[in-house]
Amino acid sequence: MAFVRYYLPFDKNSILKNLLKEKFESGELLLIDKVYFEARGISKGIVIEELEFLSDKSKHINTANIFPNSKFFSMLEDSYCNKTIRKAKSISDVEFEQNKKEYLENADAKMILYALEHLSDIEFIKPIIVTEETKSGNDGKLFKKIPDICEISGIPCCNLQTLLKDYFRVDITFNL
Repeated sequence: MAFVRYYLPFDKNSILKNLLKEKFESGELLLIDKVYFEARGISKGIVIEELEFLSDKSKHINTANIFPNSKFFSMLEDSYCNKTIRKAKSISDVEFEQNKKEYLENADAKMILYALEHLSDIEFIKPIIVTEETKSGNDGKLFKKIPDICEISGIPCCNLQTLLKDYFRVDITFNL
């Protein structure tokens, strides 16, 4: 969404859009199915409409067979859970189990599970989760935000600006 909102309007020659398309088609930039489905529902699907190449479902990572292991469940309960929120909202064990189940089916959890599954892959090619979320504030959510979970889990995480600048080596400067 950040790309469509903040970069695309200034990308008059489609240089950045073509870069993302190239990275997506080469498999360097991955899109999990859950993120795609969520993107279809945001702002009337503008992300999918503007970045039409993301609709190539053959390039999506299927998360149907990505399941948490016992270590992940332990981390979910002990480290990823915002215990202050759980206590403040007096969430019972039954309610917590339901919240866990819902969380495990959302895009955030699937991205984290995918990244954890691939952290031990080739040393110089590690998954990086790109997110608009920041560490500040948690909006009263039971589970911590992606940057916090990534830090706890040792998963590299960055925003779009950092991805473009530090990983794709794109220099975006404006001369006014």
